[in-house]
Amino acid sequence: MVTIKSKKEIAFMREVCKVVAIVYQELEQNIKPGMSTWELDQIAERKMRSLGAIPAEKGYDIGIKGVPPFPASLCVSINDEVIHGIPSKDRIIKEGDVVSIDTVALKNGYHGDAARTFLVGKTSKEAERLVQVTKQAFFEGIQYAKVGNRIGDVCHAIGEYVHSQGYSVIKEFQGHGIGKEMHEDPGIPNYGKAGRGIRLEAGMTLAIEPMVIAGKPNILELDDGWTIITEDGSLAAHYENTILITEKEPEILTIL
Repeated sequence: MVTIKSKKEIAFMREVCKVVAIVYQELEQNIKPGMSTWELDQIAERKMRSLGAIPAEKGYDIGIKGVPPFPASLCVSINDEVIHGIPSKDRIIKEGDVVSIDTVALKNGYHGDAARTFLVGKTSKEAERLVQVTKQAFFEGIQYAKVGNRIGDVCHAIGEYVHSQGYSVIKEFQGHGIGKEMHEDPGIPNYGKAGRGIRLEAGMTLAIEPMVIAGKPNILELDDGWTIITEDGSLAAHYENTILITEKEPEILTIL
């Protein structure tokens, strides 16, 4: 069921989403070659807790037998890893890496969710273009995130833009509604037909997240049960914000 947030709930959403935005500001200032993905995770968790929030991804259980709860505060995915990479003391970030980070904060019973892809040091022109296109795909989509439009209008705009740039979107994972639960209705795939799906209403809070692959859209899951990689080894990028549908333009909650 899609939830329409009250004024009080929207205030809580703004507060927790600001925490997420501050965490990314901290990560951007600290990410560098030679550090481990575990170090990044520790920086994020300390900052989140200092702001009165807790890392909602830590201990998140997808309920599949044999897959342990997620052990960290961040998903850190490098190069051909699309999403859900598990931070590790052994995973060292190198010059030229494409590092996608996804995190969710919980405060006052409400969730804020965002993802960013960082280019570490000197990277290739192709990597730079992929990250730019992925970010722009989000903005192409939210042009349609307005009262009276349908969720399919947003999905269609994202997919069409990505494909027009010669890239692929993954179909197995998608954006989602967000609020008291990390994942709420509606599902928001990064492709689809315009004019389909629920109508957007003021008070909806949505996590819109293009996940873009430079090569073919085929993906594989690693043995850890979490990490998703590109089948052909091509680079991937991820960009996400939590937004609020208003009577006018959508409000991006996870940007300072």
